Parts: sequence; C-alpha cells; structure tokens
Amino acid sequence: MDRDFIARNQIVERYLAGKLPLKGTQDFERYCREHPELLDELRLADQVHAGLRLLDAGGLALPWEEKPRRFWEKLPVLLGIAALAVTCAIAAAAMGSRLATQDARLKSLQDTVATQPLDPAVSTRNLTLVPSRTAPSRTNAATVGGEAQMADLRVDMSWSRYTAFRVTIDRLDQGRALVLHNLLRDSNGHLRIAFNTTALGPGSYQFAIEGLTLQGDSMPQAWVTIGVRR
Repeated sequence: MDRDFIARNQIVERYLAGKLPLKGTQDFERYCREHPELLDELRLADQVHAGLRLLDAGGLALPWEEKPRRFWEKLPVLLGIAALAVTCAIAAAAMGSRLATQDARLKSLQDTVATQPLDPAVSTRNLTLVPSRTAPSRTNAATVGGEAQMADLRVDMSWSRYTAFRVTIDRLDQGRALVLHNLLRDSNGHLRIAFNTTALGPGSYQFAIEGLTLQGDSMPQAWVTIGVRR
C-alpha cells in the first residue's frame, strides 16, 4: 500500500465510512503508523474536527462522552423498579400463603359437610313447650345444643281435639328439614320429639303441627320455634 494506491482506491473515505475490509483496515492503519506525515497531507485532523462540530450541532454525544441514558436506565428509576418488584413479590407470597390456608380450610369444611359427622350425645335436655295456636313465630321458644345432647321435646297438645298429628320442621330462611307423620300424644297430652342436636345445623327451626282426621286430612293446629347452636 502506497500514497498512489490510497488515493486511487479512496482508502481514506472508505476507512472513515467503515467500508474497508479487515485486511485493508489493518494495512492502512499500519501504513499510517509508518508514515504519520500522510495524516497531515490528508488533513485528516481537519476532517475529524469538522465531523465533531457536526455532531455537536446535531445535539449528539461526542464519541468520548457517555451516551445519554433514557429515563428508565437511570439509577433512581432502576432502584424504584427493583423496590416495587420486591414489594410485589412479598405481596404475592403473602397472598399465596393466605390462599393456601383458605383452600385448606375450605377442603376441611367440604369434608365435614360431605361426612356430616354425628357426635354421641353426652346429655339429655328435657323441654316442655307450649306452642302458639294463632300463627307461626320467628322467636325461639328454647335453644338446644352447644354440645352433643339429646333434645327431648314435649309439645303440649292436650287442648287439641285431634289425637294424631303431622309435624313439619323447616329451617328458617332456608328450607324443609323433616316431616314426621302420624305422631300420637302420650297420656299427658304431649307430642314427644327427640333428636340428637348434632343432626341439625345451627339455626332456628320452626315446627308446624297439623291435626290428622280419620280420612287423612290435615288441619293446622299450632307452631313453635326452637334454636339449635353448635
């Protein structure tokens, strides 16, 4: 490579434009090191200064200056994003733990509902109830439960002219729980109804008592409401 070859093949222009192949670039740089006077002849410094002035006029960073960072590349923003990510991770972990606990509790409740365990009665509660003869009431005449106990209800029907009865038991605001047919009064005129309190869920239960004729027809007679607690 010599001066004539450099001028004839526009080596300088191609070098500045980055269009020289690797071998040509290495040969040209080696020639310039061996012949530094060529740089003065080519007035390369003037061209470089002119290029730098153009960069500055265009608002572009000079080669030795650090390239301006976008706002999301700045340290405060990066620290804020990192802190937010850590906070979200902690919140997600807490939420995951809470959901896992709720899932376990829900599974336990589902198992309880599915098996409907009936606890053995540890005591007996004897209650004599005087029902309403006029209309149903939402007020509990008595409350049973609190522990597994046998509730022995004695509903006073001594005043009724019927001897056989049908008792319909509804859980208030939910639905029908039980229907007992052809119940007879005892010698004291009481209807005897006994049940394990764990057989019924907590709530208020309304007993509707109907008298039965010999033909099987029914006539409303009385109502009484009791509460069950667990």
